[in-house]
Formats: sequence, structure tokens, C-alpha cells
Amino acid sequence: MRGSLRTTRRTVLTGAAVVAMTLAGGTAHATPPGQGVTGTVIARTTVGDTDYILRELTIPPGQATGWHYHDGPVHGYIERGVLSHYDATCGSDGVYPAGTTIAEPHGPDEVHLGRNEGTEPIVLYALYVLPHGAPLANDAPNPGCDLE
Repeated sequence: MRGSLRTTRRTVLTGAAVVAMTLAGGTAHATPPGQGVTGTVIARTTVGDTDYILRELTIPPGQATGWHYHDGPVHGYIERGVLSHYDATCGSDGVYPAGTTIAEPHGPDEVHLGRNEGTEPIVLYALYVLPHGAPLANDAPNPGCDLE
């Protein structure tokens, strides 16, 4: 029972931060994910007009997701490492060590960036709850922060 609860917890909490590890593209001024940042879709389903996508994301030490926002809520579970999260004011809006969860705000006014400022890779699970057909993340220009 405990193992299935842990699996369910990971599945439900998986989401955030990193969300910018989406497909390449965006505007010329967008900030792409750092070198070696990867994401693998684990599961995907659509219910009504909502897509639910579960991904495993890895962010190497010293790398970042790139500035981005989401069209719907993203929930994450940090499996390993420590995620530092920043908003468009360039201020930290949270530090998330292994075993913790994050809920990222969504919408074009909620630009953010996730960074690995530690010495080990971050592995996190992200659950994206998006309008059907929406991208996992939308690239955004750096709001003027010296964080990448």
C-alpha cells in the first residue's frame, strides 16, 4: 500500500518547474533551456478539453529551464537535487529540496525560471494540466535578470 501511495503521490505532484523543457522554438528573444536539460513524457491522457501530461525532467548542475510560462497549472515533485525557482521580478520564489512539491503559477503574467544551483542533477516529475493542445510551456524573454 505504501509503495502505491508513493507512486500516486509522484504522479499527482509531478509537474513544475521545469516545464520549459519543451520543444525548441519560440521568439528570437526567448531563453532556451540549459545544456543537458531533458524531459521524457511518462504518460499522457485527455479528459474533455484538458490534457494531463506526466514528465520526468532532469536539470544538470549549473543549468536552468529558460524563462517560460504555462497555459495551465503545473505540479512538481522533486525526486533528487534542489530546485531554485525565480519569478519575473528576478527574486527567488522558492527553494525546493528532494521530497518536496512545487505548484507553478500559470498564464503569460507568470513568467518564471527553474535553476539547479547545486552539485547534483535535479530529477523531478511534473504533471501538466493544460487546455487541450496547449504547449507544455511557452518560451519568454529574460525579464532582465542575471540568473542564466
